[in-house]
Amino acid sequence: MPTETLSFSSGISRWLRRALFAATAMCAVAMPEAGDAAEKTRAARAGQPTLHASGNTILITGGGSGIGRELALRFNDLGNTVIVAGRRLQPLQEVISGRQNMYAAELDVTDPRAIDAFARQVVREHPRLNILVNNAGIMRFDNPGAAGDLADAQAQVATNLLGPIRLTSALIEHLKEQPNPAVVNVSSGLGFVPRPDAAVYSATKAAIHSYSVSLREQLKGRVKVVELIPPAVQTELTPGQSVREGYMPLDLFIDEVMALLGQQPTPDEIVVERARVLRWAERDGRFRQVLDRLAAAAAQQH
Repeated sequence: MPTETLSFSSGISRWLRRALFAATAMCAVAMPEAGDAAEKTRAARAGQPTLHASGNTILITGGGSGIGRELALRFNDLGNTVIVAGRRLQPLQEVISGRQNMYAAELDVTDPRAIDAFARQVVREHPRLNILVNNAGIMRFDNPGAAGDLADAQAQVATNLLGPIRLTSALIEHLKEQPNPAVVNVSSGLGFVPRPDAAVYSATKAAIHSYSVSLREQLKGRVKVVELIPPAVQTELTPGQSVREGYMPLDLFIDEVMALLGQQPTPDEIVVERARVLRWAERDGRFRQVLDRLAAAAAQQH
């Protein structure tokens, strides 16, 4: 993501039984972390792909604002070449202004033909491209319990789900041929416990999680597949969200993400502390409790 030495007498005392019980409980709690560490060690020894801090050429979709923008700047600070892509060129140009080894490119991830043309162009202009970050996404509030216009639902599926699938498909053969290749898919804590008034958004992020698991298995040993799982972060994803109280400040989120990405080998999932309650709600038997909390927060917001 202490052990204690016990001295005791030969007699089995009540204190000893309590101590042994506590030690057993401690070991049980520590087991998942120990298992994670062992898995990392095995992966390193087996030569599994991992992310390197610098020397990469990185493509980030949705790079004109929010998480995408801040990741782009941090990666560039580490000595990476970064291409930011998005629908509007102006905010992308603002991101790269005054920067070396940063490039801006227009891309509509909902347009299959545009993706194919873009993939050919970006490989031609940046033949060392070795990391794809599928970050572009939109979020719309909805009410799946009532009839309504499904235009927002279709747009979210096209952007959040089909966009990453199509762009990954268009670039994967190129990535396989590069040193230290990786695909980073940005999902959401809401992919693990849905927000009832953002049903389609939550569903697309759950699908991205499933897609990432399958992609990782298919590319095992060849391309590193990482899933980045944000909590509610202060970005421009929805109106007013960048200043919404209780959401995680963007700079603190990026700080924690970069620290986790810096681990070697790179974890399969980047889960900051605030996202763990969502990511592990079902495992920890708290799914209903967390869902109720999200529903209550949504009701207050509207």
